[in-house]
Amino acid sequence: MHILPLSQYSHSFPNPLDACDEGLLAYGGDLNPNRIMKAYMSGIFPWYNQHDPILWWSPNPRFILELDEFKVSKSLKKRIDLKQFEVHFDRNFTQTMIECSKVPRPGQTGTWILPEVIQAYSELHRMGYAHSFESYYKEELVGGGYGIAIGNMFCGESMFAKQTDASKVALYHLVEHLKKQGFAFIDCQIPTPHLSSLGAKKISRDSFLERVKQALENPRDF
Repeated sequence: MHILPLSQYSHSFPNPLDACDEGLLAYGGDLNPNRIMKAYMSGIFPWYNQHDPILWWSPNPRFILELDEFKVSKSLKKRIDLKQFEVHFDRNFTQTMIECSKVPRPGQTGTWILPEVIQAYSELHRMGYAHSFESYYKEELVGGGYGIAIGNMFCGESMFAKQTDASKVALYHLVEHLKKQGFAFIDCQIPTPHLSSLGAKKISRDSFLERVKQALENPRDF
């Protein structure tokens, strides 16, 4: 599999079906908001470590959460009913990204949410494409996450929690909000036990790319 370099002068991407199952498709380019949006519209996302070139991925299988399949456990329902956390959208987008960047992840040193990534996605937030879902406890940001809304899909990027279930409660409210707005699913990118426990599932890359196409034909407002 030949990994293709991206041009600085064009925002076009190789066909994601040409990527190996692991998903690495291309490298290079930049984090121009237009390039990032073109990537998501093509079923591709950036993910790389500090000192690496920007790497662009479209793995097979893909991990998604159908909004109607979100699992609320008894303990999570209890936490939601307690109204322990106050949930807001887009109140503090950049700080939510910064908190996500601090989360230690198994088998990973450092974070891919580098300062230039925070800057690029904050610009996408100002443009109305990137959104955060945030849990507050006594006015302190204690959990949540962020992603990109495009068509009728939400491309989830990362989450963090400083208190038990803080991110799950925020995600629950995000799912309910997306349902009301007519969204169909959340792209979770790659499988994790955490998201699997909440109802996310694997689908083939072919199926995912078809879902992206359908999503773009049915735009919704976040």
